[in-house]
Amino acid sequence: MIRVIAVVGPTASGKSSLALSLAKRLDGEIVSCDSMQIYRGMDIGTAKASVGERAQVPHHLIDVAEPEESWSLAEFAEKAHAAIAEVAGRGKLPILCGGTGLYLDNILYDTVLSDAPANEVYRESLAGYSNEALHAMLAQVDGECAEANHPNNRRRVIRALEIYHTTGKTKTEWDRQSRVKTPRYDALILGLRASDREYLYRRIEERVDLMMEMGLAAEVAALAPRLGSTAAQAIGYKEILWGLSGQMTMEDAVTQLKTATRRYAKRQLTWFGASGEIRWLDICGKDKEQLLQESMEILQKSFS
Repeated sequence: MIRVIAVVGPTASGKSSLALSLAKRLDGEIVSCDSMQIYRGMDIGTAKASVGERAQVPHHLIDVAEPEESWSLAEFAEKAHAAIAEVAGRGKLPILCGGTGLYLDNILYDTVLSDAPANEVYRESLAGYSNEALHAMLAQVDGECAEANHPNNRRRVIRALEIYHTTGKTKTEWDRQSRVKTPRYDALILGLRASDREYLYRRIEERVDLMMEMGLAAEVAALAPRLGSTAAQAIGYKEILWGLSGQMTMEDAVTQLKTATRRYAKRQLTWFGASGEIRWLDICGKDKEQLLQESMEILQKSFS
């Protein structure tokens, strides 16, 4: 079984920095598990590793699709498995890095989902609603699922609403709890989180401000004609598009972006928090070297 390390956690927790440090120390290569970093040109808004960082350590599954394209979870997992096999085949250590919990789970585990029961009567009751209205209904009960599905993907949106109505659980919860997981890899999962939630939120706000200084608005404006239904829903692109289109001021768009990112971080922590296999590190008050040292101590104990 191939040995891998995975670095997980909420946005702005320092995953990419730790993964890069580990790759340098352990002769590894990074396999990105971010559902939006696959898109070329979406650099600032996805906090993609810089060209310089990618020159130091090879990165995989970054810049492999055009913004017009839409990749399924199955396609992503297939490419990730190929990258892991390639890296390991050259004697290097695959280091997975990302905050998209669903994608990481589908890479690390051979999963089988049990299906929620159908409710045809409820489905028929939704027939008169517009795509936008249905998507708004889903966003109220299952924000993570709503973000993952475009309003025009009517079938999936209705199915998610049906699951919630029938079982009392969101589709996100249902998938997580009904998952039969068999490990694909000999994986050690390191997680970054903040014991002080406000510390993380300050980092998120600082990151958004930095993205704006780096030219996020210009990046979104240049990409706008090419953004497909998936890429256009990415946090950071959706909100700035609102500002560029005049739906709101750019100042309000940035505020919306910060709020959306904080909410996303909460959902990420909820997802990863349900796993009992993650070795957590507290990022509060620690620099890169301290987090690297703590990670190496965990690795030495686990892989000795």
